Amino acid sequence: MLTLTIRSDKPEAEIGLFDNGKKLAYEIWQAHRELAETIHTKIETLLKSHDKDWHDLQSIVCFQGPGSFTGLRIGLTVGNALSYGLEVPIVATKGEEWIEKGIIKLQKGENDQLALPHYGAPVHITPPRT
Repeated sequence: MLTLTIRSDKPEAEIGLFDNGKKLAYEIWQAHRELAETIHTKIETLLKSHDKDWHDLQSIVCFQGPGSFTGLRIGLTVGNALSYGLEVPIVATKGEEWIEKGIIKLQKGENDQLALPHYGAPVHITPPRT
């Protein structure tokens, strides 16, 4: 099972490509405020470097947090959009062993269908100015 992993909770974004739990590639880059502009290109380059394309993906694991509000939203939105568009399962996990936990969940046949963020604290939204 070819799995894409996405972690976007901090300025250094991370993506990985795993085949049946075996790491094929992993990239960390300084995405910071350019995450939304760079993540798709990084994923496509990672896939092409292993003679794969988007339709070869069979599952997605996302880091769900805690972490940056905007970073998590971007990474999880990309993961959810790919999962939906490619019709592949997605799981979201947290903790240091997030990739391993996610791959185990997928191997058990689990599918969150929608990866939701865990911010670690309530979101603070300021009221609109009038």
